[in-house]
Amino acid sequence: MKVVIVGAGSVGSSIARELLAHKHEILLIDLKPEVIGRSGLRGAHWLVGDACELSTLQGAKVEEADVVVSATGDDKVNLVVSLLAKTEFGVGRTVGRVNNPKNDWMFNDSWGVDVAVNTPQLMTALVEEAVEIGDLVRLLTLQTGVASLVEFTVPHDSHVIGSTVGDIRWPEDATLVAILRDHAPITPSRDDVIDGGDELFFVTTIAAEDDLRALLSPDAADPGMHGPGQHPEGGHADGAGEPVTQDAAPVSGNRASRQAEQSSLEDDGFDG
Repeated sequence: MKVVIVGAGSVGSSIARELLAHKHEILLIDLKPEVIGRSGLRGAHWLVGDACELSTLQGAKVEEADVVVSATGDDKVNLVVSLLAKTEFGVGRTVGRVNNPKNDWMFNDSWGVDVAVNTPQLMTALVEEAVEIGDLVRLLTLQTGVASLVEFTVPHDSHVIGSTVGDIRWPEDATLVAILRDHAPITPSRDDVIDGGDELFFVTTIAAEDDLRALLSPDAADPGMHGPGQHPEGGHADGAGEPVTQDAAPVSGNRASRQAEQSSLEDDGFDG
């Protein structure tokens, strides 16, 4: 993978060092020629110039890059570089460093930024993830603010303990992607039983975060669960009546139950 990194300060150099260790092709662009000698980066390519100038980016053949990382200490530069890389050179992926959290709102697709890295916000999330139990913590924002990766540490008195993943009616736009238990990651299935101390990781839309938080809250009036063998609408899969078959993804929500409810209404002659 070819990566162009604008800004060879401590942040840009650290990123380059990690990517070089993973055998990626790296080109660094910086205004100051002296950074080349003191960087200690072997195997990287260099270009001295102003990355806000089209001629500099043309000389760097930015259109051939898979990713452009704007890692300078100036938010204005990072925004301009991301915008030029996306609109003028058609780069598939741009990453922009946010220095001042007050500028975070500008680092979106309007300025050509695919991923914004807000260091203070990221550190806050990591601190909260380490100490918060029983509250939903946003770790990362994905797809320019459309979705997020969130974490929930299950308290030892939580109402979800003892329930299987399939027992819980997760919000439709929230997907349980991993369970961390005893420092070991688990790929969740319908039959996995939730235990106290489990760390649950979800990919969710921003809008669905509140629904997920309400579902997991200790004050939740309706935890959205049904007992083993009992269908969410009150039927039984192993008793009298027709068995219920649910083809929905194992951890992606309650779409199947809602479809069953809609079908029942239509059979009763209602018009929706």
